[in-house]
Amino acid sequence: MENKEQILEKLNTWGGENLGKTLDIVFTDVTSTTLTATMPVTPKVHQPYGIMHGGASCVLAETLGSCLSVIHVDTEKFAPVGTNINSNHLRSKREGLVTGTAKFIRKGKTMHVSEIEIRDEKGELINHTTMTNNIIPR
Repeated sequence: MENKEQILEKLNTWGGENLGKTLDIVFTDVTSTTLTATMPVTPKVHQPYGIMHGGASCVLAETLGSCLSVIHVDTEKFAPVGTNINSNHLRSKREGLVTGTAKFIRKGKTMHVSEIEIRDEKGELINHTTMTNNIIPR
């Protein structure tokens, strides 16, 4: 595995324009078992009632779960592809910053299952998501 700074730089610049960049998702930390990113809660991620859209939470969670798999496979030979996401929206959020952290529940050769927790600045759990990636040959 590359060093922390290299991994974060790669993830934060990977892919040109994409949904993660549109929502200002920034990868902030990586360990041997976790990946963390932040996302600002502004009107561009609100639903009509002025709170964070559940889909925005799902985007942060899926971005984290997918990228956690990416950094743990040889992407020259394999591609992690999302096949299932289950997301529970537990608290609302109007403004500020949320932080998501993904960790593996299972890291197999052909399937990864991750758990993603999204918390606010006070550490309150906003969203809990599980995600499955199949690891397919390229």
